[in-house]
This record gives sequence, structure tokens and C-alpha cells, in this order.
Amino acid sequence: MQTATPVARKATRPRADALRNRERIVTAAREMFVEFGPDVPLDEIARRAGVGNATVYRNFPDRDALVREVVCSVMDRTAAAAELALAETGDAFEALERFVHAAADERISALCPMVQSTFDKNHPDLEAARERVEQLVGEIMGRAKAAGRLRSDVDVGDVLLGVAQLSRPPAGTGCERADRFVHRYLQLFLDGLRAPARSVLPGTAMTMEDLRQA
Repeated sequence: MQTATPVARKATRPRADALRNRERIVTAAREMFVEFGPDVPLDEIARRAGVGNATVYRNFPDRDALVREVVCSVMDRTAAAAELALAETGDAFEALERFVHAAADERISALCPMVQSTFDKNHPDLEAARERVEQLVGEIMGRAKAAGRLRSDVDVGDVLLGVAQLSRPPAGTGCERADRFVHRYLQLFLDGLRAPARSVLPGTAMTMEDLRQA
């Protein structure tokens, strides 16, 4: 009697509703981290996401896993804004302007207290997201410098730190009142990046390595 050949099983894909639940959790966590800081109770995040506590823990076994996912999500969205700026034709400095304003709207400054938390800062997902943002912003800046529109004594770290510092106060400080000033101050910052430079900057340009060590 011939033995039937075993049929290989296909890898099980997450169900669509499971993926939607995960995205809802990340979105709710991102909003609440901005509003209240990274220590907001996970029960509150579950309530805003419209899911049960068990669903949160099924997707994220601990707070660090959720914080890391939020950081990666914001960095991925920031990278997407950079890709869009690169894809658009026209003035090279205007592409940098569009990216800076879009990055501020992603609330990248809210990452600052989260990055200081206990999760693994060298996690492969985080490293990949960080490198992608660094590369894309470097390309935008390189194009603007080559066109003679961006001053030559600045680097990627200068731009990202400027966006983080000016986009809003730290998360959880009732910072919504400052939102109406964000793009005004960012435009002042951008005008200071234009070439030809009107002054000599003290110190040296801030690289991403400098920013990580700051």
C-alpha cells in the first residue's frame, strides 16, 4: 500500500481583523503617548483602541514591545514623508521644507521621552527604521546643498533635532496649546538653513551619531 505524501502546510497569515486590531492599538498608543507620556496605563490604551486588555497583551507582551512599535511606526511615517518629498519635482529646498513640516505633524518630538525608556534601543526593527530616516533626510539635504539652496555647515542631526525641539513641548505637558505656533517657528528655523548663510554657526554640524549620543 502506497503511503500518501504529506501535504506541506502554508504559513498561516494573520486575519484581517487581527491586523486591524493591532493597528488600532498602535494608533491609540501613539495618540495617548503624545497626550500623557509613555507611562499611560495599557488599560486606557485598550479602551481608546476599542479592544480588550487580552488583545493588547496578545499583540504586545509588555510595555516595551508596544513603545518600540509606536516609535517604529512614527519613524516609518516620517520616512514616508521624506520619500514623498524626494519624489516631488521642483525646488530642492522646498522639498526639505515640506518634509520638515510633515515630520512635525507626525509628532516625532514625542519620541524623545520614549527613546529614553528601558526598551532595547539597538533592536533590529528600530535600527532599520532609524537608518531609513537618516538616509532619506540625507538625500533631501544633499539635493538642496547641491542646488546651492541649503547652507553647507549643517547635517541630518541638526535638522531632526530642530524639528523635535520646535514641533512641540514634551509629551504629557498639556502641549496642545502650543500647536498653533509649531509651523511658524519651524519656518523661522528653515529660513535660517537657507543658503547663502548670513552668519557663521558656532561648533560643528550635528550628525546622527552625535544626536544618538546627546
